[in-house]
Amino acid sequence: RRCIGCHTCEVACKMENRVPLGVWPAWVKQIEKGSYPNVRKSFLPILCDHCDNPSCVTVCPTNASFKRKDGIVIIDPHTCIGCGYCMMACPYAVRYVHPIQKIVQKCSFCSHRIDAGLKPACVEACATGARVFGNLLDPREEVAILRNTHAVQTIKPEYGTHPNIYYIGLDKDAVSSVGKPR
Repeated sequence: RRCIGCHTCEVACKMENRVPLGVWPAWVKQIEKGSYPNVRKSFLPILCDHCDNPSCVTVCPTNASFKRKDGIVIIDPHTCIGCGYCMMACPYAVRYVHPIQKIVQKCSFCSHRIDAGLKPACVEACATGARVFGNLLDPREEVAILRNTHAVQTIKPEYGTHPNIYYIGLDKDAVSSVGKPR
């Protein structure tokens, strides 16, 4: 269950959400360590952390950024004015301004798919099963079982946002590169 950097999740996300060229709601960060001949490459899937305490939501002057009852952090495209405050507040650098619509966007966990009983496009497309989605509060769900039976980490917990994206075997060096735009 390790990301192999195939980028299938990126393509699935862009296709499902009609994301234009040059911006990425979800992507795979490539991390290279060491020096020749001892070089190691790893891959880190990055997306909105759908935090319990999302700093992006509290700074939004129009309440366009909000948290749904199911915990998914969403941006209302009809209310967003593109001011970028939420982008500055997010420590994970996962938001972007849509180049044509001039509003802020990010991963929505494919909330339209969730509402229809489907999984996010990136999860469904992941060839290795590295991406798992479900209800963390339901102990029968695969995501809850994995979180409860493995040593898991979140990215940048020191910010107090309480992210809900969990990683198994997270490379500490990889974490230092998160929060910098792609």
